[in-house]
Amino acid sequence: MSQSRFRKIALSLPDTVEGAHQGHADFRVGTRIFATLGYPDDGWGMVKLTPEQQAIVVAAEPEIFRPVPGGWGKSGSTNVRLAKADATTLRSALTMARDNLAARPAKRARAAGRS
Repeated sequence: MSQSRFRKIALSLPDTVEGAHQGHADFRVGTRIFATLGYPDDGWGMVKLTPEQQAIVVAAEPEIFRPVPGGWGKSGSTNVRLAKADATTLRSALTMARDNLAARPAKRARAAGRS
């Protein structure tokens, strides 16, 4: 899997746009990031999964997925080893990450609902 293929798959998901965050390409719905490229280096991507989803993909495909080190990984951020990933597996992980955003209200909406 190349970075350009990762990018193409991510951008094929509904309402996804490419941006940049801390010097890395990212993929968002609105202002919320669900995936990045180039972390920790050019051979990797990252998808924001739930901790439960992360446990499933890491157990099923340990050559492709690993938790991001530290606190971000404990929250579900998951590295994707591009050299080992195939399009079907990557599309599934990117779709889960993107759909997680759709399932959660935006922070502003949650805060407005508390008043």
